[in-house]
Amino acid sequence: MDPVLPHAQDEQTAIDRKRAIRRREVARSIKGARDRLNIPPPQASTYKREQLHLFADTRISATYAVPMLVLILGSIATLWIAPAVVAIWCAATVAAHGMMVFAARRYEQNSLDQGPGRLWFTRFTLGDLFYGTCWAAFFLLPAKDRSAEGFLVLQFAAMLIVVAMNTTQSATLPKALLCSTLPITMAATASFLQFAGPIHFTLAAMAIGAQGFFLVLGHQLFKNANTILEYRAEKDHLIAELETANSISDESRRRAEAANMAKSRFLATMSHELRTPLNAILGFSEIMKDEVLGPMKNAQYRSYAADIHGSGAHLLNLINEILDLSRIEAGRHELQEEAILLTEIVEECISMMQIRAKERTIGLDHQCEQDLAEVWVDERAMRQVVLNLLSNAIKFTPAGGDVRITLGWSSGGGQFIAVRDTGPGIPEDEIPLVLQAFGQGSMAIKSAEPGTGLGLSIVQALTDMHGGNFALKSKPGEGTEAIVTLPKSRNMNYADASNERAASRQFA
Repeated sequence: MDPVLPHAQDEQTAIDRKRAIRRREVARSIKGARDRLNIPPPQASTYKREQLHLFADTRISATYAVPMLVLILGSIATLWIAPAVVAIWCAATVAAHGMMVFAARRYEQNSLDQGPGRLWFTRFTLGDLFYGTCWAAFFLLPAKDRSAEGFLVLQFAAMLIVVAMNTTQSATLPKALLCSTLPITMAATASFLQFAGPIHFTLAAMAIGAQGFFLVLGHQLFKNANTILEYRAEKDHLIAELETANSISDESRRRAEAANMAKSRFLATMSHELRTPLNAILGFSEIMKDEVLGPMKNAQYRSYAADIHGSGAHLLNLINEILDLSRIEAGRHELQEEAILLTEIVEECISMMQIRAKERTIGLDHQCEQDLAEVWVDERAMRQVVLNLLSNAIKFTPAGGDVRITLGWSSGGGQFIAVRDTGPGIPEDEIPLVLQAFGQGSMAIKSAEPGTGLGLSIVQALTDMHGGNFALKSKPGEGTEAIVTLPKSRNMNYADASNERAASRQFA
């Protein structure tokens, strides 16, 4: 199986908790931004204008439907009412409807120049009152036989259809709704109550009940319209905020890019300006401490020369690591990939670190599987990864300890490099810290050897560039194990037999 951290679940929980905290901080930031923008809540005047627009649009959309209904109803009514009377009623009703359509069109044309005052509310309300009165007149027209069953059915059906139509047309203006429907219901009820039959009382009661139902329906339509208007207003405010935030983000990105360019130029300049005197410091201090030009009579001077050389070497290493990490973070570190054997890189790095390990009486051993395939990687980058891991392991391993590097197949078909030491280990809560740039654990702070805290960050960045995974397992008193895993796609000439063999293995 692929090597993983023993406390991966706990780390994932910690990451989720941090994400939740960030989300809450973003929510608070958005709320603060809204407060700073001081966007006022939608005023009633804004909704009034929108309500007028909805009312006008609805009336305009029914321009031809209402006259057709008037003509159909008038044609049927001629069976009981004189055609001349019906024609006068039809003309008056169509004229009232035309007046409302004309007013609606005029409002739509001039709405940008007219404020949302009471003038148009009054006009539309009075217009609906006249319109409703014209419809109510239908139920008061003189008929040959008002008690005829067919005429009663016509009146009741007309009352339901017209009240329902006016409810949908005037729902956004409650007063106009009442003015356009109440006269119709009152006229229909009065017409039914002219006779004392049970059917007439029943129709009158149903007319009053229908009026109540349509008023409730109109109120609900009015609430729904206001809700839609609120959502639209909120959406408009959010769009404005997003546009503002986008402008701020673009400006911040531009500044960040400019700052990144300045940082790159600064690092390039400082690299040249610091390396030049450091070369002289390292060269001359080495000549002095090794007494190449002759013995130094004062031993203290030799000690000072050695200290100068050591400090210069540390400073040069720090500069190199900062530049490497900066290039990687800036995306300017390009991989020069080729097919190589990881075993060769590991053996070369062990040879380079062998002298340092012997000076500290630390055992340095390695174990590599024999059937490893070549991998498509950047040789310099992988050498830097192995050297950083070995250097860290030797640095924190006490005298007489052991450092072992293992190279083999992972269960996913890739290859791994694991470096294990017998040092003091790292507390669990410090593992995320040591993986950050310039991060150092408590053991590193107590160590006598200076460090930059960039080694593991560089290892992690280079591993990510290869599409691999870097993991760190450690417990206080049990040593530390650093594991770099390359994906299967990095293998060259990978045989199916090797894949089956790797799947059967488990790396502890």
